[in-house]
Amino acid sequence: MSTLGLFFLVIGFALIGWLAARMRATTFRVGSTARFSSLPVHHGWFVALCTIVPPLLFLGIWSLTSPALVTDAVLRTPAAMLLPPPGFDRASILSEARSLAQGRSYGAFHELARTLAPAYAAAQQRYDWIASAVALLLAFAGGALAFTRVRASFSARTQVERLVMLLLLGASLIAILTTVGIVASLLYEATRFFQMVPITDFLFGTHWSPQVIDPRDPGANLGVVPLFWGTFFIGAVIAMIVAIPFGLMSAIYLTQYARPVTRRWMKPILEVLAGVPTVVYGYFAALTVAPAVRDLGVWLGISWASSESALAAGLVMGIMIIPFVSSMADDSIAAVPSSMRDGSLAMGATPSETIRKVLLPAALPGVVGGVLLAISRAIGETMIVVMAASGVATLTANPFASTTTVTKQIVDLLTGEAEFDSPKTLAAFALGLTLFIVTLLLNIVALSVVKRYREAYE
Repeated sequence: MSTLGLFFLVIGFALIGWLAARMRATTFRVGSTARFSSLPVHHGWFVALCTIVPPLLFLGIWSLTSPALVTDAVLRTPAAMLLPPPGFDRASILSEARSLAQGRSYGAFHELARTLAPAYAAAQQRYDWIASAVALLLAFAGGALAFTRVRASFSARTQVERLVMLLLLGASLIAILTTVGIVASLLYEATRFFQMVPITDFLFGTHWSPQVIDPRDPGANLGVVPLFWGTFFIGAVIAMIVAIPFGLMSAIYLTQYARPVTRRWMKPILEVLAGVPTVVYGYFAALTVAPAVRDLGVWLGISWASSESALAAGLVMGIMIIPFVSSMADDSIAAVPSSMRDGSLAMGATPSETIRKVLLPAALPGVVGGVLLAISRAIGETMIVVMAASGVATLTANPFASTTTVTKQIVDLLTGEAEFDSPKTLAAFALGLTLFIVTLLLNIVALSVVKRYREAYE
């Protein structure tokens, strides 16, 4: 049975249970003057939730385990005896056979994959029917058991609230467990890397060349100082030189000078920049800004100006994060009590003096928090630097020179053909863990600054 068909069957059972429980609960009220703890609709939702939740939980767990069961069934067939030993070739053949069986592919590189495809299709169909039968049985049993509890003294509203609370708790736990899984995977792979490369060589080395790694001293070519300097130079210096002035001035204009009509259409237009896909910014940086920056460098007499310069990537990144700075500054300035502004104007200060000496100092913690959040967003940016920045790791403060970033190198390391257990590939996880820690610290500092600001004026 198809997944969509099974889903509609379960929903149908839940709807029948909802209607039946509601009708039964309605009969309790006929001719009765007693006070009930739950409405008929609460009884209906209790039965509906008990009908739909168990099969959905089962199908979620089944989707994680069924591929292994199907593969084990295929490996027990006679044709599977021709498979090579466990390894890349064996996994490739099984993957092709699975794609053929599911109709996602119409050709295979290995002839054995075509032989195994019917076995995959038969095993998949058998386990799909087993899953469908169990899911429908759980839906019917859950709904029937819940229906037997529908009576006048049953507090269905409390049970429904508890079920909804458990569902919300599960949703929140998914986000938490996902974060824990990401951190755990980074820690595991980074630990393997640091068993090969000393952490001091990695964090304090000034030479980055993963293409040529000496097995006797792999840390000699894996120093990340040039990468983090390039990340800081592009994301925290050049990008902020663009984003802070434009973002702050935009917020000042929109909150203090713009008419309400102007603000209503200018603020959404400004925030559209935050919704533009980063790959579009990357195209803009690579095809428009980078050649213009190179031509500017040549015009200034810098003949070696690069088309993959830090300035090109930083300028476009700064444009991208203008809405982050502007939005935080806008909220911070607007949250300053109007009595402070009115008092300054009543004392004879001009609007510009009031902004400089009253509003901005009062809103400074919020503005700083927004800037720190924008920096953490900038240093984690990938597509712009992948398409506009260079892959050469250099320690330079010249904006027209080539430089690279941590995210650019992570992409390069994971898109090559090196072995997964090699220091070159595992270095990507060490870079990711280091960048994660830096970004986390920036976010913690920014949120603490914003929290202190909010406590002062709320």
